[in-house]
Amino acid sequence: MPIIVNLDVMLAKRKMSSGELAERVGITQANLSILKTGKAKAVRFSTLEAICRELDCQPADILEYVKE
Repeated sequence: MPIIVNLDVMLAKRKMSSGELAERVGITQANLSILKTGKAKAVRFSTLEAICRELDCQPADILEYVKE
């Protein structure tokens, strides 16, 4: 898939666990894991906004388009 999810990178930079982020954003750890592994088919803008707010980052810090 040409969309790469760099959520692990941002979590490491912010020294935050997946569980902590999931709790702050209001999603399950299972759904966050699906997003982190790139298996998600879609992401709600409200979820993306909440993740960016909690990690103090831009959407482009999390999602990357790579040409195939």
